[in-house]
Formats: sequence, structure tokens, C-alpha cells
Amino acid sequence: MSTSPASFLDFARFDIERNGVRIHGRVGGRGAPLLLLHGHPQTHLIWHRVAPALAQRFTVVALDLRGYGDSGRPPADAAHVNHSKREMALDALAAMRHHGFERFDVLAHDRGARVAHRLAADHPAAVERMLLLDIAPTLGMYEHTSEAFARAYWHWFFLIQPPPLPEALIASDPVRYIRSVMGGRHAGLAPFAPEVLAEYERCAAIAGTAESICEDYRASAGIDIDHDRADIAAGARLSMPLRVLWGAHGAVGRCFDVLALWRERADQVEGHALPCGHYVPEEAPGELLAQALEFFAPLASISEGSKS
Repeated sequence: MSTSPASFLDFARFDIERNGVRIHGRVGGRGAPLLLLHGHPQTHLIWHRVAPALAQRFTVVALDLRGYGDSGRPPADAAHVNHSKREMALDALAAMRHHGFERFDVLAHDRGARVAHRLAADHPAAVERMLLLDIAPTLGMYEHTSEAFARAYWHWFFLIQPPPLPEALIASDPVRYIRSVMGGRHAGLAPFAPEVLAEYERCAAIAGTAESICEDYRASAGIDIDHDRADIAAGARLSMPLRVLWGAHGAVGRCFDVLALWRERADQVEGHALPCGHYVPEEAPGELLAQALEFFAPLASISEGSKS
């Protein structure tokens, strides 16, 4: 089990089980509910620099996605259903309902933001508004992939290769994999607190992690895209307010028109770049916190007023 940094000491641990998969997380604070979803290859600890301040205004629920952190590692299946964003979205919905929340805000990064997209598409009544970090829609990114993006995001194309080669290479030295992926971006390993990086490395070494990481990405290149195409064919769009922020020094903003791609899928979209790379919560926590407090403020104020 994790040794969380001091910033999460006031948050209670919890575990729920859905269809045989354990979902681990932390909950803390008071006020309107706010779900936090992390990205690859990390855990809920990506939020350690912003969670305490958010908990002063919100009831913060931070999850480890299935296959990551201290959540369960479901088995692989031929269609990659067990690691689809639809299943991960159901995990998130179950966790929020476990804490008594039927409708909530979402702040999500990277893979977690893809889960949030599917959560909002499949369960729009549950999502009040979303703040997504450093992604464009999965289908749009695959359809507009360039050489520059493929070089920057090489792991997208490595992880979807047939088993068992990617799994075997990752499992042979998971720490090296973590440091290669995370350290190969704009700021290297400098943004990551040593105790948090150690947790990412510990979780990467848990049995089954390599298989789940690969299945997560195989799902994104297969069944998740099928779900996205079905939404488009049905004319389904996201109707809740959506703000998207990305790193000015990251590949997503360089390689894609982020807002244009989101406006193809959602009705209310705004956003801009922040002065950082991909790992927004750890590279630019102050800027992110200001954005989150401003964007989510109306709901937080209503909730606090109703409790007074």
C-alpha cells in the first residue's frame, strides 16, 4: 500500500469493488463534489500539489484508475473491454455514488481525461462540468497523427503492439519505463517530488501493471474509438461546460488544434495553453489551481450556500 505525501494525510483512503475489480482512492474536504482522475503512468498522487487547496472548497475524490496505482488489474480480454474507458467511467461513477454523489464536477489529466470524456458521454446527468488537461479527443488525435506526434508519443504505438512483447519489456524494468516516459518530456524528471516519483515506480512494479498499461492503450486504439464513432454517428455531443488546458511546451498543443477538435464533440468549449509541459498538475499547480477554482466556483458557491 502507498506511502502518500504529507499533502494527502488528511484524506481518507477508500476501496470499492465493481465487477470483481478493486478501485482505490482518497476522499477529503467539504463542499461540492469534485472527481480527480490521473493519467499514465501515474496515480492519484499527481494531484498532491493542488488537492489540499481544492479540499478547502470541494469534497475531493481522487481515484487510481483500474490498472494503475493501488487499484486492481483486471485480466486482458480479446476485445479489451476490461480496460475500455467505458468500464473505467463506470468505476468512477460507482466511486462517486459510494460517497453519495449523483452529480459532480470532474478534473482530469491525460488517460483520466479520456475516461472523463467517456463518463460525460455515457452519463451526462452525472457530470456538471469538466476541466480536462493536455488532451484532444482520442479519435481526433489518431485521425490527425503526424510524424512529430508519433515521435513525441512513441509509447502510444509501442503499447498497442500485440502481446507479449510490450508487456515483457516493461515488466523487465518498470522503473526504467517510468523514468523514460516521464523524464523524456519538456522538463525531464525535475517536476516530480522524489517521494511521489517513488510511488509511481512502486506501482509500476506491481504484478499485472505492464499488462494493464498495454491493455489501456489497446482499448484506446480499438473499442474506445468504436464508442467514439458510435457517438458521432448518433449525433451525440457533450452539452456540459468544458474547459481544456494544455501545456505550451507539450506535444498536444503543437500537433493538434485542441479547441477545434473538442468543438467537434462538445457544445460549450473554452481553453488555452499554460506555461508548462504535459504534466500540468505537477509542473504548473498554481496556474491550474487558479483555473479550477474559477471554473468550478459557481457550483461550489451554491453548495456552500445550501449548507449554511
